[in-house]
Amino acid sequence: MPFWTLVRNLLVGLGTSAEIFFFTLLFALPLGLMIAFGRMSKIGFVSQIFRIYISIMRGTPLMLQLFFFYFGPYYIFGWPIGGYRFAAVIIAFSLNYAAYFAEIYRAGIQSIPVGQHEAAFVLGFTRTETFVKIILPQVVKRILPPVTNEVITLVKDTSLAFAISVMEMFTIAKMEAAARTTMVPFIVAGVFYYVFNFVVAWAMERIEKSLSYYR
Repeated sequence: MPFWTLVRNLLVGLGTSAEIFFFTLLFALPLGLMIAFGRMSKIGFVSQIFRIYISIMRGTPLMLQLFFFYFGPYYIFGWPIGGYRFAAVIIAFSLNYAAYFAEIYRAGIQSIPVGQHEAAFVLGFTRTETFVKIILPQVVKRILPPVTNEVITLVKDTSLAFAISVMEMFTIAKMEAAARTTMVPFIVAGVFYYVFNFVVAWAMERIEKSLSYYR
């Protein structure tokens, strides 16, 4: 098969990888903030529940979580396997990355001096106004570098979807390599992953610079 056929097939897989990347961020970023609030709750058992959740999601392999959400419905509810591969990937990735984002958010929020909350209260700000107008903009600036690291890791982790036969780029590269008996598909896929990550890193760097308005 000609080289450009390989490139076209891998680009199709890259589209699926990009979808996994996009939907994971779409769900994991806001979910992580909710989990962070739960983790910081002053209600003991609520905080403990979210602490355990974060511990489980960070302490077990993402691939194992993929298997759980893919095979779990069959063993628990008797659902036929196969019709929800992509959904299982998005659920597993979103819940996993939300746990990491939650700890990043928590660290950012707790790094803001308590005096800023007190000053906002004196000025008549509500708790919601204080968080949205004063705390959140500072938190976003502080957490952007670690969030960027997680986002870059996510680009590479999309390849784990091959474990449940989702036709993302790495899965297609494996199939092409087996059919052609050559390493070229893996090399081309590696180049695509690098370019994908380069674009993501560039975009995150631009966002970080745009928020550095005091420099």
